[in-house]
Amino acid sequence: MSETRDTREFCPRCGDSVPEREEPLPGEPRERDRVLCDACYFEDFELVDAPERVEVTVCSHCGAVHHGNRWVDVGARDYTDVAVDEVSEALAVHLKADQIQWGVEPEQVDQNTIRMHCTFAGVVRDTHVEETVVVPVKISRGTCDRCGRISGGSYAAEVQIRGRDRVPEQAEQERAVEIAESLVAEREADGDRESFVTEVTDQPEGKTVKLSTNKLGKAVATQITEELGGSHSEAPTLVTEDGDGNEVYRVTFAVRLPKFRPGDVIDPDDDEGPVLVRSVRGNLKGVRLATGEPYEAGFEEGETPDAETVGHVDDAVETTVVTVEDDNAVQVLDPETYEAVTVARPSGVADDAATVDAVKTDAGLFVIPPTEDADGADRADRADGADVADVADDEVADGGDDA
Repeated sequence: MSETRDTREFCPRCGDSVPEREEPLPGEPRERDRVLCDACYFEDFELVDAPERVEVTVCSHCGAVHHGNRWVDVGARDYTDVAVDEVSEALAVHLKADQIQWGVEPEQVDQNTIRMHCTFAGVVRDTHVEETVVVPVKISRGTCDRCGRISGGSYAAEVQIRGRDRVPEQAEQERAVEIAESLVAEREADGDRESFVTEVTDQPEGKTVKLSTNKLGKAVATQITEELGGSHSEAPTLVTEDGDGNEVYRVTFAVRLPKFRPGDVIDPDDDEGPVLVRSVRGNLKGVRLATGEPYEAGFEEGETPDAETVGHVDDAVETTVVTVEDDNAVQVLDPETYEAVTVARPSGVADDAATVDAVKTDAGLFVIPPTEDADGADRADRADGADVADVADDEVADGGDDA
């Protein structure tokens, strides 16, 4: 007589039978709780492992969030999204759960506390399970490394905005600072938290910009001279040694803006009359007021030829045209004596012009050539990278790119 052996397994906790389960594959660990029935298994089952509290440290100066071992710029007006991310990373879902779904509902308790209501659902042992946890998020304030360095006055480079034989115009100084701030903003947008402006100071001879790194200082000095003309030099100073014994230098970048500016009327020492300066990038370029012919300083002279400033377009005044004599001459009223005088007629003065702008120098009275149309030669020069100045009063005063 044959006997049938009972192969059923029974729960060691309650004694109920346990459904037959698939055996683990060779090499896989055998689950300790597989011997429990579903009722006993779910008595101790936790779908979500959540911390009692999450703390988020925020820089009180710039709003960066301390994440792991570094500070991260988040650009948030409030920190609800940050709290959601931090809680999401802190939560752990049971490995045996499938088809996980979850949601979170933040509750702003006060300015520094957000209570996160997290709901999770999944399938475990072919059973739908749900669990809700509440995790308080505490927002604490601190100071990030970057802001600490700024407030402590830390800097590695300084860019001195100076002029050659003159004090830079206020518009030039402000534009130089804008260039520095723009370059810093570009690096910040790329995630570089090591680039910043520590301080901008006013000196009688011009502004000084203190920057976080020597590399940034060089980039700023180079950009300023490329846009505003002139040149720069650098002077390193040994300040300390780092922990590895490497020498640490602080570099001073001395930017020297050109002696002459676009819009200046200068008198070169060549007996050919005054020149209206159009560009000081590279070699000085301009136009002869007496003939209308183009002028360019020699290579060895660069942007500072042997000349003296005798006026500026800001000094020009509107005067009446008496008559246009021919292609090369026009008769106007002297703005001081009101006598009719014949002066050179620059290109652009219309045959029916009623008034022109003129500037009076020790060399005589000269008509200022009308500003080139934006679709004319000036645009072509810009396309070639030249620094052509629009000598209209408003643009010179604004200190734009052409200044």
